[in-house]
Amino acid sequence: MKGFGIAAAAAALFVSSASAAIDPIVIKGSKFFYKTNGTQFFMKGVAYQQDVSTNSSATVAVKYVDPLTDNSGCDRDIPNLIKLNTNTVRVYAIDPTGSHDYCMGKLADAGIYVIADLSQPGESINRDDPGWTDDLYTRYTSVVDVMQKYDNVLGFFAGNEVSNAPNNTDASAFVKAAVRDTKAYIKQKGYRTIGVGYATNDDASIRGPLADYFNCGDDVADAIDFWGYNIYSWCGDSSFQESGYNVRTQEFENYTVPVFFAEYGCNTPSPRKFTEVAALYGSQMTGVWSGGIVYMYFQEANNFGLVSVSGDTAKTLVDFNNLSSQIAKVTPSGVTMADYTPTNTKVRDCPSVEGTTWAAKATPLPPAANPALCGCMVDSLTCVVDSSVNEDDYGDLFGVVCGLDGSPCAGIAHNGTTGVYGAYGMCNATEQLNFALNQYANSQSTGGCDFSGSASTKATAAATGNCKALMSQAGSAGTGTVTSAPTGAAAGSASGSATKTGAAGAVTVPSFNVGLMQLGIYVFGAALSGMAMILL
Repeated sequence: MKGFGIAAAAAALFVSSASAAIDPIVIKGSKFFYKTNGTQFFMKGVAYQQDVSTNSSATVAVKYVDPLTDNSGCDRDIPNLIKLNTNTVRVYAIDPTGSHDYCMGKLADAGIYVIADLSQPGESINRDDPGWTDDLYTRYTSVVDVMQKYDNVLGFFAGNEVSNAPNNTDASAFVKAAVRDTKAYIKQKGYRTIGVGYATNDDASIRGPLADYFNCGDDVADAIDFWGYNIYSWCGDSSFQESGYNVRTQEFENYTVPVFFAEYGCNTPSPRKFTEVAALYGSQMTGVWSGGIVYMYFQEANNFGLVSVSGDTAKTLVDFNNLSSQIAKVTPSGVTMADYTPTNTKVRDCPSVEGTTWAAKATPLPPAANPALCGCMVDSLTCVVDSSVNEDDYGDLFGVVCGLDGSPCAGIAHNGTTGVYGAYGMCNATEQLNFALNQYANSQSTGGCDFSGSASTKATAAATGNCKALMSQAGSAGTGTVTSAPTGAAAGSASGSATKTGAAGAVTVPSFNVGLMQLGIYVFGAALSGMAMILL
C-alpha cells in the first residue's frame, strides 16, 4: 500500500507540475493576455467533443463522453491538434465525476487551453421555459470545482445560444443570473480569477440587444467577462465585406470585454477552404477580435469534421489539411499588456422591454440560486408532493394549484420579462411544487394534505440557525428578498429536498408570474385531463 501511495503521489505531482507549467490567460479590458509574459493571446481553437448537441437548452439527458477524461483519445488527438497550431479547445459537456488530470496535463504540455461549457444535455437553461435553479447551480459549480485547478482552463460558458430568436429572449435573464452566480462562486471559493462568458448565435434580429444585455449593468458582478460569437457567414471564397465580418467588427469596436468566434467554419460548399482565417487573424480584425474556434474536430453526420475517428485511429480529412494550411500562414499581431490601456470602458446601455421585441428585463435579475435555502424550505413543509406522482404530471399539478385562491405560487414566480421573482423561484421543480402544495393546504381552514393522493404529510422541525435567517428573509409567502449569498451546499439535514433522478431536466415548469393570464390556460388544460384531485 505504501508503494502505491508513493507512486500515486508522484503521478499527481507530475500532472500538477505539467499543468502549472503553462502560463494562465488573463483578461485586461477587451483583450486576453498571457499572465506572465504579457503578450496578447489570440485563440486558434477547435471545438472538441463528439456526439453532444451544442444546444445548451436541451431538456433531455443523453449519455455523453467527456473527451478530457478519455486518456487514449487525448493521446490520439493531441498530435493532430498540434499540427493545426491549436492553442484552445472548446468542450461542451464536462463530466465532473471523471478524472481530467491526464488530458489536462497533456494539453498543457502542448500549450493548449480549454474553454468549457458549464451545462450538459438535460441540465441546462431551457429557452422555452427558462429558469435558473439550485440544481443547475450545483451542476455549474461542480464543473468549476473540478476544472479550476488547471492553469490551462481559460474560461467557462454559462450558456450557448439559449436565446436564439425574438420569442425566447426572456431566457437571457436566467443565463445572466447564471453568469452572476458562477462568478460569485469562483470569488467566494478563493479560486484564481477565471472568466465566465456566453456564446451567442448570429440572429440578425436579436444579436444587438443580446450583446448589449449581457454587457450592461454591473460589469464586475453581473456582466459577462467575454463574448463568444457562433458565426457561419463566411462561406467558400467570401470576403471581409461580403461575409458581414466588417459590420460585426464595427459593432464590437467599443465592447468592454474580449470577443471571439466561439464557433466558425461554414461548410457550404464542402470541403471548406477556410479563407476566413486570413481575415480573422489579419490587421482588419485583430484590433477587435481575439481569434476563434473552428467547429469541429470530429466528423459526424453534419459534415463539419476535420478528422474521422475510429477507435484509436484518427484519419485527417481534406478540411483538416485546408485549415492547417491557412492557420500556418497567419501570425496575428497584438499589443503587450503593459503597453495596453483600455479606452473602451463604458458598458452598453441595457435594452428596454417596453415597446420592443426584447423580453428580458435588465433589473432585477432572478434571485441567486441557493441550494441551502431550498433545502431549508422543504424541511419546514408539512405537505409535499407524494413520491408516487410521476414527474410527467408535474405540469398539470402546477397548473391547477397555481390557479387556486390565495396565490400559493407567488413564492415560486420567475418571470424574466416582468422581473417578478419569488424567493423560491430558483428552486428545482420538486421543491417548487412542494412549496405551492403546502401553501395552498395551509391556506384552507380545514387543513389537510391529500390532493386525492398527489400529496402526503411529513414531519417537520422548527428552523434554526442559518435556515431561520434565510427563511425569515424569504418570508412566509416566499415573496421576500434573500440577500444572503449561497454557499453552494444544501441545508444541514435537507431531508425533504431530495428529488427524483432527472426531475429538473425532464420537467417543464410554467414561468409563473402572479396574476398571469396564462395560469388560466394551465387550469383549463388540467381540468380537461381530469386533474380535479387538487381540491381539498
